[in-house]
Amino acid sequence: MSLSDSYSLPDTPSPDRDDVDSLPSESTESFVSEEDYDAQKEWEQSLEQLQLLLTMILVPFAGKYFGRKFAYWSWARYMEWMHNVEIKWTNKATFKAAGAIEAAATL
Repeated sequence: MSLSDSYSLPDTPSPDRDDVDSLPSESTESFVSEEDYDAQKEWEQSLEQLQLLLTMILVPFAGKYFGRKFAYWSWARYMEWMHNVEIKWTNKATFKAAGAIEAAATL
């Protein structure tokens, strides 16, 4: 018995392949009319636009905003712990607005 014989698998037809082959495949023939096909294409384009909106604008903006917020928070904790300096935000609404403006400025 050689080394290559011990790793070879016999070629026997699998009953599972018949199950997979019998599954219906999606095609354009499943649409009743041309209007349904056009509506489906428009729906897919709308979903693609929403996905691009999320990935190109909203996720980077939220990441920058919350990243800056965490950086300011961690810097304040470090200064209080290491240098015994109390960091106090005087106007939280202005601080939040400034953070949103800074995050949006470079998008």
